[in-house]
Amino acid sequence: MRPIRLFAAALAALLMLATAGCATAPRWTLAWSDEFDGAQLDRTKWVAETGGHGWGNKELQHYTDRPENLRVADGMLVIEARQEGYGGKDYTSARIKTAGLMEQLHGRFEARIKVAKGQGIWPAFWMLGANIKQAGWPRSGEIDIMENIGKEPAIVHGTLHGPGYSGDKAFGSPSPLERGIYADDFHVFAVEWERGEIRWYRDGILYHTARPSLVKGDWVFEHPFFVLLNLAVGGLWPGYPDSTTVLPQQMLVDYVRVYRRATPAQ
Repeated sequence: MRPIRLFAAALAALLMLATAGCATAPRWTLAWSDEFDGAQLDRTKWVAETGGHGWGNKELQHYTDRPENLRVADGMLVIEARQEGYGGKDYTSARIKTAGLMEQLHGRFEARIKVAKGQGIWPAFWMLGANIKQAGWPRSGEIDIMENIGKEPAIVHGTLHGPGYSGDKAFGSPSPLERGIYADDFHVFAVEWERGEIRWYRDGILYHTARPSLVKGDWVFEHPFFVLLNLAVGGLWPGYPDSTTVLPQQMLVDYVRVYRRATPAQ
């Protein structure tokens, strides 16, 4: 890790410690991170998922692990959506996950991201239950830390999916910007996940909270989850590219950091 990035990670941890007296900023200790400061994606931390089967949402892209779609450059993870024929699809992009490599129960999960933009463009930072192959979705649980759809450029969504509250019935909340759009700059997106509660933050602002008493179904969030990052093109929720959509588009990720509780919750 470069000294300046090591300093930034340490400073972020110290700032959390300094604000530990606030109920929404408890004490955390860094457990896992990727600062994307190497020459290429660290395959000991990430698995690239590939394919073009629509991914349950009627998406248009074929995910690849080619450098055209997935690379590390200038200290950033770059996920690039392109308009090109590949694998029977008209678009390509990338999707990565930590499944089998980093799976954690509870903690703070945080990333600094500059999203892509445009009608039909759908960047996401999210989590799935590590038991998804055994339990299936949505019983495995899904925690969407950040989703942005191109037709809502000034809004991101934090959402929970589980049995009885999945898909268009999911338990979520938006976080609108006061000015500008999310693609204009980097923003820090995070959840703080503890037993019986998950809290969503954007740039340190708490904007959504989930508890078993609030969701209309079973609470399935007391087992390990893994992290995903992807940039989809099209789908049932965002709609599809049109004449206004400019490609290629890039989702830039400065870092992903995962923390554990350093002290018991108050």
